[in-house]
Amino acid sequence: MKRIKTWLAVLGLLAAFLIVAPASANAAPYCGITWGSLAKGGGTLSPAPITNVRAGRNSCFDRLVVDIKGPRAGYRVSYVSAVRGIGSGKVIPLRGAADLQITVLNPAYYSNGKASYTPANPNELINTAGYSTFRQVAYAGSFENHTVIGLGVRSRLPFRVFTLSGPGNLTRLVIDVAHRW
Repeated sequence: MKRIKTWLAVLGLLAAFLIVAPASANAAPYCGITWGSLAKGGGTLSPAPITNVRAGRNSCFDRLVVDIKGPRAGYRVSYVSAVRGIGSGKVIPLRGAADLQITVLNPAYYSNGKASYTPANPNELINTAGYSTFRQVAYAGSFENHTVIGLGVRSRLPFRVFTLSGPGNLTRLVIDVAHRW
């Protein structure tokens, strides 16, 4: 009788596994996120200057926003082994297990050469305390209408990049990094 109960228990567990396993394999993506972690790019080179970098938190992702004073923005965003200073090639150390390099195809200076964005601390553009994904945001420089920002994240996670127009003659470059896969 003990053997029969044992076999019934084993068969019951096996049946439960077979019923549950396919359902979990087809589970919906986290928060509906289907972005992926491959390089993304868009837009074109523009003389419109960067005026600010800011961040925010969402229940599913952390958001970085680059404000641009003008109607156009271009970008290239990808995970890299190390973010390097523009012009110098010097490695910009970032906290976190993965480095996201954000190259904005806009300068951080006006056409007369005067800086349009001067961070108080280039190594800490944003206070990332309390963020789920962001670990550090650092300024890596601006040269010939290319500005590089390093984003240290918790791990290599899905991200998306897009631009928003307005208000007025402003453009916002938005980088969202998911809290998990």
